[in-house]
Amino acid sequence: MIIKDKVIISSSSPIIKAGQKQELDVAFYLRRAFKDHDQVFVFNDIKLNHNNETAQLDHLIVHTFGFILIESKSITGEVTVNKYEEWSRSYNGKWSGMSSPIKQVELQKDLLKKLLRDHDSTLLDRLFGFEKLQKGFGGRQWEHLCAISSNAIINRDDAPEHIAKKLVKSEFIVDSVTTLMNLSSSKPRALSFFKAETRPWFNADEITRLCDFILQKGTSEKKSEEQTDKKSLKKTIPEQIIKQTRSLKITPSKEQAKLNIKCKKCNTQDTLEACWGKFGYFVKCNSCSINTPMKALCTACNSKKTKVSKKKEVYTLICQDCEISSQLIYKT
Repeated sequence: MIIKDKVIISSSSPIIKAGQKQELDVAFYLRRAFKDHDQVFVFNDIKLNHNNETAQLDHLIVHTFGFILIESKSITGEVTVNKYEEWSRSYNGKWSGMSSPIKQVELQKDLLKKLLRDHDSTLLDRLFGFEKLQKGFGGRQWEHLCAISSNAIINRDDAPEHIAKKLVKSEFIVDSVTTLMNLSSSKPRALSFFKAETRPWFNADEITRLCDFILQKGTSEKKSEEQTDKKSLKKTIPEQIIKQTRSLKITPSKEQAKLNIKCKKCNTQDTLEACWGKFGYFVKCNSCSINTPMKALCTACNSKKTKVSKKKEVYTLICQDCEISSQLIYKT
């Protein structure tokens, strides 16, 4: 399931354009493989803050047994990693050193670990229901990969084996992720007489809490290199046109339509609470305890191909056919 799409910010910088294209390529492969998978949850372009530190994650995969972080790297030409794990790249026939994306994603992983561990009591259940036996994030799978442009040439003959295995071209990223996760066709169960799973896993409620927590904490407000000071911003730069992964265009100048959501059973709107579950966003009625999906037909073209996005406390229904968006209203 795709929890968060990549958001594109318009820019005339060739470097930013190339980087965003690489992230979109990887996001495309992940969507194609896992959009309907009930054990895999994908976040694209997520920024996390913890203890005055920030980590910008290109791709984060939360699955039944843990986490996989992917750093996307746009490289044209050749890239070489030596036995000391030092990186160098060629551009127009000239070689120069570059920072290690592996070290970068390792730092991101460390921040994510610290963030989740500080909230383990609210994210994870107690063992066997005992108050003092709190589950933790130790023993979970914590992996990371570097996805490199498909047109690049990777020289890893001298790279340490543990580094070489983490360098993957974009079109092979799904194969590497699938191998690392090693998921079975069915979810693990505590009581199984035929196949006992030795790895600790997240149950459905824990996965829901984890994904909701990361989504709430995450932001994707990458700043363009061409931003100027606030005084001149309105004079020199028109309103940004933000594109979602599926090339959705949201024009700020148009008045956004609104769609009221009511409980499908008691038809009330006064006691609705916005929630997220494994099937997407929904509202829970506190009067009759019935859940109603936020996903609905497009208000403009009546298409079924819609998706719900969230920004802070605002929920929006976006049509993939006519590209019209409608703000979802669930409170009177």
